[in-house]
Amino acid sequence: MTRHSELPTYERQGFGTPLPLQAPVGLLIVDFVNGFADPAMFGGGNIAQAIANTVPLLAAAREQGWAVAHSRIVFADDDGDHNIFTLKVPGMLTLKEHGPASAIVPQLAPREGELVVRKTVPSAFFGTSLAAWLTQRGVRTLVVAGAVTSGCVRASVVDAMSHGFRPLVVSDCVGDRAIQPHEANLFDMEQKYAAVMPREQALAALRRL
Repeated sequence: MTRHSELPTYERQGFGTPLPLQAPVGLLIVDFVNGFADPAMFGGGNIAQAIANTVPLLAAAREQGWAVAHSRIVFADDDGDHNIFTLKVPGMLTLKEHGPASAIVPQLAPREGELVVRKTVPSAFFGTSLAAWLTQRGVRTLVVAGAVTSGCVRASVVDAMSHGFRPLVVSDCVGDRAIQPHEANLFDMEQKYAAVMPREQALAALRRL
């Protein structure tokens, strides 16, 4: 992210300070559902690779006993919960509880004891039990994977920070349908809201806690 020409200005103004990580650790996987894996719906870009990279991240989280949460965008069958998000992106209303597009991709399917939150807005925290669930489990550092980097991932990271969690965005485990917004939002989150690291570096740092 340091290749951005704006970086000296951010450094001069005090942005980008490293974020110390603290145990206990949790993992949030944002909207890795079939509809976001499918380039014909909401996918494309580097999302497929991000899903593949998240498989070993999830395995490591389970092995180490982290609290694991997943999110899905799900609207009522009668569209009664439509909102401003669906005015901007009407296709979101196709994501229904029992529709295959809203199902979490099989390779990241939740296990018993992992939280699945249903949401109708970008943030996995807004109007859900996620913050309370993480707090009850003592989570201090929240590792974040998912899609899309510039949308639901970013919104969830900002809300995680606002709730007092320390976000760690795993840069190769988040994806977007276009690379430019993906890279721009990784840069911005690293400057303002979160630690940002590729998977192997992130796991090494977390093992040292």
